[in-house]
Amino acid sequence: MTDLGPVAWPPEPIRTERLVLRESEARDRPAFIELLASPEVNTYLGGPRPRQELEREMPGTPERWPGSFVVDLDGAMIGQILLRRATEHRRPAAVGKADFGYLFLPRAWGFGYAAEACAAALDWFDGVLPGEPVVLTTQTANVGSMRLAAKLGFTEVERFRAWDAEQWLGLRSPVTPSA
Repeated sequence: MTDLGPVAWPPEPIRTERLVLRESEARDRPAFIELLASPEVNTYLGGPRPRQELEREMPGTPERWPGSFVVDLDGAMIGQILLRRATEHRRPAAVGKADFGYLFLPRAWGFGYAAEACAAALDWFDGVLPGEPVVLTTQTANVGSMRLAAKLGFTEVERFRAWDAEQWLGLRSPVTPSA
């Protein structure tokens, strides 16, 4: 995975009704560690990473690269949204497209924050790279993620087996700029 290409980064913070999408800051480090060490968050992502390893290896300002948004609620990180170019992918249909992902802390689940933040990130993406398709991969067992993908406009391209589980590859067709 690589960055998105010709995109000015970081963008101005993206504000929604309740959230701010912004570049990571040093104050987000504890939340990143919590996110990556959480067994609940990583159930469908190969499992959590050991907290001690994360404490030792995570930089002072984590995940600071184009396409990585912190989702901020009232001044605190509750999740992360990722947009990267899929230069290599297990599925040929995804290669070269923007790959979309999201992680939210369990305490933020069930309030619509993921849908709100993901829709805002995709709107931003459509504005800076109009006409670009976006792909998303999730395990079919991750019902919440499957529901969110459908709500965001992703449609199934294929299902495949990887990491000992059935995976779902969805595509969000490019939004064409109006003339």
